[in-house]
Amino acid sequence: MSTPVAPEWSLELADIRARREIAYALGGPEAVEKHHAQGKLTARERIGHLLDGESFEEFGILAGAVKYTPEGKMASATPSTAVVGVGQIDRRRTVVAADDFTIRGGSSEAAVAEKWIYADRYAWEYKLPIIRMIDSAGGSVKLLDKLGHTKIPGYALLPITNLLGAVPVVGIAHGACAGLGALRVAASHLSIMVRGQSQVFAAGPPVVKQAFGIDIDKNDLGGYDQVHRHSGMINLAANSDAEALDLAKRFLSYLPGNVWEQPPRVASTDAPGRRDAWLNDAIPHDRRKIFNPHKILKSLVDKDSLFEMSPDFGASTITAFARLNGYSVGIICNNPRVGGGALTRAAALKQTRFIDLCDTFHLPLIYLVDQPGVMTGQEAEMQGTLIAAMQAVHAIEQASVPVITIVLRRCVGLAGAMVSPWHGPTGTALPHRFAWPSAQWGSIPIEGGVAAAYKQEIAAADDPLVRRKELEAHYQALASPLRTAERFGVIDIIEPDSTRPLLCNWVGDAYRITALSLGPKRRTMR
Repeated sequence: MSTPVAPEWSLELADIRARREIAYALGGPEAVEKHHAQGKLTARERIGHLLDGESFEEFGILAGAVKYTPEGKMASATPSTAVVGVGQIDRRRTVVAADDFTIRGGSSEAAVAEKWIYADRYAWEYKLPIIRMIDSAGGSVKLLDKLGHTKIPGYALLPITNLLGAVPVVGIAHGACAGLGALRVAASHLSIMVRGQSQVFAAGPPVVKQAFGIDIDKNDLGGYDQVHRHSGMINLAANSDAEALDLAKRFLSYLPGNVWEQPPRVASTDAPGRRDAWLNDAIPHDRRKIFNPHKILKSLVDKDSLFEMSPDFGASTITAFARLNGYSVGIICNNPRVGGGALTRAAALKQTRFIDLCDTFHLPLIYLVDQPGVMTGQEAEMQGTLIAAMQAVHAIEQASVPVITIVLRRCVGLAGAMVSPWHGPTGTALPHRFAWPSAQWGSIPIEGGVAAAYKQEIAAADDPLVRRKELEAHYQALASPLRTAERFGVIDIIEPDSTRPLLCNWVGDAYRITALSLGPKRRTMR
């Protein structure tokens, strides 16, 4: 009986398997346990939570730092801190790149940066969405020992600008992200932080202390609630790793895989002809009273489909994704509960970015208007609110997706002029605008306009209050939306409860138009 002969490549195959097992172990049991004790998922657990089943195909699992014996055998190996590859999210191919904090705190010294650069390039070349899960301690001066020289900073290897104009990009901050880590979070269409767990800053507390002599806590420097809910750099905050990953998946569900595709349509159980009668009284007759715009939005769109972006930044304007009869749309809605709904600098920046996002990925836009105008006052002027407002004007005028406007109540001044483009999706003069009976528009608010134009007459009247109200009533009658409709200044004045059927009919037409002009825009995200 002959002795079995080992396969010729058995030693090499065993070596590959051994190296893979080291990579699967991440930073080792103690490091993983410490990571879990902080309430954090590991890089591989995050990828597992994101992707369907066993769909992950890893790139570069063998990359890392290996030490060899004099005989050329592997003595020890430290895996790369970057875990990258491709998998499926809801059966759609998606690139993922996760930092492994259990290995030397995710330091770039051990990253093998070529891996996550390759992930970005793969997403660009194969036109796939990408989710970056950043959990890195950032760069180190010790890298100079490896390079042996310094270099002029630059990110030419990263197709950041082109990527944002081609595929959906999500950046999630799972821990402290400084320098390049912060850039990888910010260079995205959706940026997410985990409250109390992650921070994002150009440089961390030690650098700030060295530069300015200031001792500062990392959350006070770059936490969400302390900083980025006000800065606008981060779109959403989650309370855990798992919640952040779920937000990323939901965001991608509204978008196409790339700009050469249309956004996916999902099956809807919400009747397109549904009419909620309470909408007819949703706007108070007394113009001094406010209403709940979120309640109106949820009534108009498919049930449970509203997904708000940047709710804490520029909150006088709501920006959200939603679905109408299963179609993805973008919505901009003024919020009278915050600053009366006026266009602040933050709201203008938020609106510009959202229009660019929807235009890039061919999502039709819906504008629900209660706009009292651009925010006024010394602080607003010092912030440069008007120049930010002009950027928002340029964004809506340069957008090539279909836009429908429903004026709910006020539509005043420059901010009111940007609620729809003065052209249609094919460049023709076609502002598609409707209004509720509560709508009112003009260059300035009637109350303020009367007070300014008739200041002396009102002051000289026997009863100034009565005279002011008489003048306001006169101009209110002239400002009736019916008079504008008589001249076809709007398409129609509609019953509020007929708004959802109107939008559901329009969105089908909008998608037929966008199907004719797929592909990249002449400019990417601003």
